[in-house]
Amino acid sequence: MSDACPCASGKPFGECCEPYLLGRVKPPTAVALMRSRYTAYAMGAIDYLYQTSSERVRKEFDAEGSKKWAQSAEWTGIEIIQTTGGGAQDESGVIEFLAHYKVKESDFNHHERAEFEKRDGVWVFMDGNMIGPAPVRREEPKVGRNDPCPCGSGKKYKKCCATAHGADEKSK
Repeated sequence: MSDACPCASGKPFGECCEPYLLGRVKPPTAVALMRSRYTAYAMGAIDYLYQTSSERVRKEFDAEGSKKWAQSAEWTGIEIIQTTGGGAQDESGVIEFLAHYKVKESDFNHHERAEFEKRDGVWVFMDGNMIGPAPVRREEPKVGRNDPCPCGSGKKYKKCCATAHGADEKSK
């Protein structure tokens, strides 16, 4: 029995992503391309990443940086979270995914929304947008250094409670 494909499809590599990486056939869907690109990272097939990218992405492609990142990690799986379009009959698609990997025994996730288009009948990677945690939003307005202190002392914030919150002592 052959080894399982790194893309976590459950299929043997030879029946899953290998034909794509070797150029025997083209991925029929955006998801198949996404999975094969993940496998390319897992196996260090950096040329495949370049070949399956749009012209604009190729202009900015950092083969050496991609190779270093791919080699520095132990790739542990990919989860397809959401797919919009990208089927065999579509011309474009968007795939949100989580790529799991380890670096020095620490687990990481690369969360991205990737855009794909079919060019001359062949799926290509167009762009990717990282998805991260939502920014922290302040509930209360920020108190300026020269604003009245919210404690009600009548002093400026910098001369009152700011020092208790680690404000800089030079402003006293």
